Amino acid sequence: MRWNGGKSAVLILALALALPCSASADPARELDSTEGATSRITPGRAADMAQPIDLSIDSAQSRNYLLPALQIGAFQFLLNRFDNLFLGDDFAVSLRSIRRNLHSGWTTDNDSFVVNQIGHPYQGSIYYGLARSNGLPFWQSFGYAFAGSAVWEIAGETTRPSKNDQITTSIGGSFLGESLFRMSHLLLERGGGLAPAWRELGAAAISPPLGLNRYLGVAGAKAFESGQPATFVRYQAGASTTLNSNLGPSLERGDNEAALEFNLDYGLPGKNGYQYRRPFDYFSFQVRTANRSVESLTNRGLLVGSAYSAGERYRGIWGIYGSFDYLAPQVFRLSSTALSLGSTGQWRISPSLAMQGHASAGIGYTAMGTVRSSVPRDDRYGLAPQMLLALRMVLGNDASLDLVARKYLAGNLIRSSSDATDRVFRGEASITMRVKRNHLVSLKYITSRRDSTLFGPGAPTQRRDTIGVYYTYQPSDGFGIVGW
Repeated sequence: MRWNGGKSAVLILALALALPCSASADPARELDSTEGATSRITPGRAADMAQPIDLSIDSAQSRNYLLPALQIGAFQFLLNRFDNLFLGDDFAVSLRSIRRNLHSGWTTDNDSFVVNQIGHPYQGSIYYGLARSNGLPFWQSFGYAFAGSAVWEIAGETTRPSKNDQITTSIGGSFLGESLFRMSHLLLERGGGLAPAWRELGAAAISPPLGLNRYLGVAGAKAFESGQPATFVRYQAGASTTLNSNLGPSLERGDNEAALEFNLDYGLPGKNGYQYRRPFDYFSFQVRTANRSVESLTNRGLLVGSAYSAGERYRGIWGIYGSFDYLAPQVFRLSSTALSLGSTGQWRISPSLAMQGHASAGIGYTAMGTVRSSVPRDDRYGLAPQMLLALRMVLGNDASLDLVARKYLAGNLIRSSSDATDRVFRGEASITMRVKRNHLVSLKYITSRRDSTLFGPGAPTQRRDTIGVYYTYQPSDGFGIVGW
């Protein structure tokens, strides 16, 4: 499957059109000041909501187990015919190639990094979404994505089946597919002032499988109850320049860049009555494009866990999170599909100061590579520990400070017996200040660093540091602070 980096910009545009009123914690709560200029924190006031489309509660009666299998098969047949017509003999599937793949054993393929780490997860999200929009719950839909990926590896291509594709397509694709499924239903529920027809089109742009099955009248595509999660949405558009860079073996350059970014926190802890019964009742999704290519895509959701509190001012959730990360800061690329143990919470320190945060650590199936390397292609795959710390400090209704630190420790991350190791750090710091109501301005610093022994002793750190100014739009008046 091929992937054009420009598609990510289209995704951000679709999200911008489709989620214009994703509210923060409690739409019924108002700001103390109509202009938002108050030092006291209050839950954000949502934009006006259209009459929601009727979405009934999940029901076993709406589940269809046969139709998603037929739809996945039809999608794979059409995709194979398209790829064979435009991409070549790797898709000239025959009974002979299928028999060979059944007996050849699984390997690690040599497709481009973007195809493997963006294209395949998106393809997996289609498999997952077709099952999910037939009324199937998360784990059953994951089973369809896993089986669909295996069928494609054996009967969709003539090359040997790839274990790295199986992992990113089925697991990463399911994590991505559930987030897109939830975002589509968020639009259908809240509307953003759009007419029902436009909401349907927007939902289909975010999750094409859901849009298809709603158009076909499939009962499972209309049966979902979100529980009205507390959400926080932020859109950003701006430009950045490079402060410091060390290309190492990379041939890529690019000192200045235009960037678009979309962030969504769904199911923020603290809302009274909201329960974490299903995978991804909480998730955090971010996609960033720079010069029309995907610079980062991170998606993290609570798979199994529960809510807790500590006193009257702190509420949180903890458990096992599933995540898919893709980082491509021009000089190197990293992708990880992981499971982590962690916690997300909110602490209302005072009436004018609050903090939200997340901390987790786990292990993921990770891919590493250099962008346009001056040495032979060095894409590598393996298990790697990883850690994440994210904090957002909110000052009244006027400003927020966001800090994010990601660390990946990749040892023996290579196909051969080499003992090469990689250490990657990604850090972000941003200050966002309100100008007027939903319009804000942000100053953001991003650093991306990679230390690798692959390039020999004393090899320099691949590094890129940027700083940028962004126009920021937040549909709700607050900064995602949840009231209780």
